[in-house]
Amino acid sequence: MPTTSIKEVAQRAGVSIGTVSNVLNRPNLVAPATRQRVLDAIGQLGYVRNDSARQLRAGRSRTIAIVVLDVANPFFADVVRGAEMEAEKVGGVVVVCNSGEDPTRERRHLDILEEQRVQGVLITPVHDGPDSRLEQLIARGTPVVLVDRGSGHHNRCSVAVDDVLGGRLAAAHLREQEHTSIAYVGGPASLRQVADRQAGAASAIGADGELRVIETATLSVAAGRRAAGEIADLPARQRPTAVFCANDLLALGVLQEMTQRGVRVPRDIAIVGYDDIEFAAAAAVPLSSVRQPREQLGRTATQLLLDEINDHGRHQHRHVVFQPELVVRESSSRPYRRPARATARG
Repeated sequence: MPTTSIKEVAQRAGVSIGTVSNVLNRPNLVAPATRQRVLDAIGQLGYVRNDSARQLRAGRSRTIAIVVLDVANPFFADVVRGAEMEAEKVGGVVVVCNSGEDPTRERRHLDILEEQRVQGVLITPVHDGPDSRLEQLIARGTPVVLVDRGSGHHNRCSVAVDDVLGGRLAAAHLREQEHTSIAYVGGPASLRQVADRQAGAASAIGADGELRVIETATLSVAAGRRAAGEIADLPARQRPTAVFCANDLLALGVLQEMTQRGVRVPRDIAIVGYDDIEFAAAAAVPLSSVRQPREQLGRTATQLLLDEINDHGRHQHRHVVFQPELVVRESSSRPYRRPARATARG
């Protein structure tokens, strides 16, 4: 069906194109009788304003974008929800892009977003080096805020959680439960969050403890199950007695695989995740987890982005860091006791 043009509306109403434009954008400038004639013509012809084209001509948009590592991860769903809540307050909308932890895919998203002239970009980057696509985006005038990632860069804001502290809280809890051999499941190690959580855990292990690192290709349930298989296949005396996972999806995968193999949680092995997504508490064995303020991350990042968009040169970049909280549930609540060695009887 052909699209009605603004020219046709003007002809039907017997006015100029400029008058129709004023009715749509500045109705107070048009006499009431003329305004009504134009509105009648719009109704008769079924004219719909092409708002996106109008915004592009003006060099602006009411759209902001958020690029996440994994759109299937409930953690990012909550972050997006927080971003949407803030954007809606000013009549904006949020477009969600999924990088899938793939730098090539992330770059393609950023190319398209720049072409579409979004107001700004919220992003959890796969990488954030000095020559990254983000630097080009910022240099050409698009505001960027890092989400769930700290930044030492002076030209962008960031909102994150202290992941080193989060890793330390998880490992310290497991040490308090008398675990000395702990597996850290997470990857890829190139992700800053994964590396920081590992560093925090290592700092809490102590001289008599061991942190066995099992790197995964992704932060998914399937990757967690594969890692759990590696652990369960170890000889009993070499097997870690606790697992700290870089996120809850990995931890849920570990829990599923251990349960399927008849390994009891937490009696035989304790598990702690990270993020405290809704599914953590609802698992068959409720999962201990390091809680992040997920929606607050999205809201705060969007507030910083909107402030930069509207600042007219007065915006000062900020790096907001929230503190994590350990939530202890059944999966790690039982102190570990080493099985007593059998003794020969005469």
